[in-house]
Amino acid sequence: MLQRPTGHELRLAALGGVSGVAGSYAVSGYTPSFVVAPIDALVVSLTPGAVVQFVIENVGSAGHLLHIALSLALAVGLFAGVTLAGLRLVDGAGSRLSGGLLSGLLSWVAATATTGAPLLAVGAAAPVGLFVALAPLDRTRPRFDASRRRAIGAVAGFAGVSAVTGTLLRDDGSLAAAPNTAGVEEQLQAAEGRSLSVNNADLTGLVSGVREFYNTDIAEFDPEITAEEWSMTITGETGADDLTVDYGDVTGMPAEHRYLTLRCVGEQLNGHKLDTAVWTGTPIAPLLDEVDPAGDCDCVLLRGEDGYFVRYPTEVLRTGFLTWGMNGQELPTSHGHPVRVLIPGHWGETNVKWLTEIELLDEPVDGYWERRGWQGTGTVTTVAKLWDEGITPLSDGRMELAGHAYAGLRGIQRVEVSTDGGDSWTDATLSEPLPGDDVWRQWRHRYDPDGAHEVVVRAVDRDGNVQTEAESNPAPTGATGWVRRTIDA
Repeated sequence: MLQRPTGHELRLAALGGVSGVAGSYAVSGYTPSFVVAPIDALVVSLTPGAVVQFVIENVGSAGHLLHIALSLALAVGLFAGVTLAGLRLVDGAGSRLSGGLLSGLLSWVAATATTGAPLLAVGAAAPVGLFVALAPLDRTRPRFDASRRRAIGAVAGFAGVSAVTGTLLRDDGSLAAAPNTAGVEEQLQAAEGRSLSVNNADLTGLVSGVREFYNTDIAEFDPEITAEEWSMTITGETGADDLTVDYGDVTGMPAEHRYLTLRCVGEQLNGHKLDTAVWTGTPIAPLLDEVDPAGDCDCVLLRGEDGYFVRYPTEVLRTGFLTWGMNGQELPTSHGHPVRVLIPGHWGETNVKWLTEIELLDEPVDGYWERRGWQGTGTVTTVAKLWDEGITPLSDGRMELAGHAYAGLRGIQRVEVSTDGGDSWTDATLSEPLPGDDVWRQWRHRYDPDGAHEVVVRAVDRDGNVQTEAESNPAPTGATGWVRRTIDA
């Protein structure tokens, strides 16, 4: 009959579990081969849509910390269980070698089954096996002797230094110039020239930096695909044969550089998940023409390497843009390297990263977020933003308000500002429009404040439609309302 673990055993098991996770991180880094990554993907896929919606609306972008913390705890628990089994063997058989070998083998099996990377799984197995072989089992004197302390200290130190180093170095690496980017620098300079002069340098201009551009994904760990490995297939209901293209095929097609703005459907009304870049890519329509789309629903399903999928009407996809460059550089891994798709005027979450397949459908199916209660591929709503960095007292006593406005393909005609809570409105100064339809504009307004007051901003699109005042949460069709800020002056 199995005995209930003692407190001492549980503490040792927990330490063994931590050593396994740390060892995996030491050899794999923050990549899909890290043992926590597939656990995190499973946690995300099994989380009910209602829970996802609650976290998005109440926790926001920090919500990913919750599921990664849970995934870390599960990974530690997995190796803690293996450690406990090894400790019991040592305690019963009296053989530290047998316990260590068994724990190491079980940890390797668990890590291999989880990640599919048998060689890197040794990184988790070795620390657990060594820990069990050296652990102090004497409950009356539960302390390591000097030699064991040095051995385990060396293992823990290696794993810890590797983990810290990996965290400090975690980014998208050194980004090379993307293919066919001649002319991008001129567009970046043109955008800088059209940006409004504002007194707070922290306020983004008309083009966002690559590393400052907002980023959201369904999971914590991004797929890592090289340009040489990447390919995309158009399959399903085609009137011709399926079509597969690789990175050289796509980047060899006629290239364009487009200003395009992305906004996240899950952001709060005045959130910061709104950015613009110069994207390099090629229209997707010629590839669709080559396969002669068929199917009764006139719709397609786009799939990414991360398991994400989105449904579009075929005609909407025809407006899409296969993209491999961002501000003249290769797409960062976090933004979909090697190739992603951009669909003008639609929410950022529908622009599939790491695109691997376009399936022409005969019957409609729900996309990833539609299955979780969101609207899917709807067009963006109109918004005018007023962030903290856009509120600046001037040296002459006036107040400067500045921000961005976006309405998707409808474009921005004007931005109206009220400094009396909405009783009266004044047109703000707008930046000169950038080329393209799906692009934001900057706005600026300077005035003489008179004590504490409420500022309200709203945008008007090119069709004359005023941004709706009705307030709504992000789910299921995006946040709406007017941005209101109280200013003490």
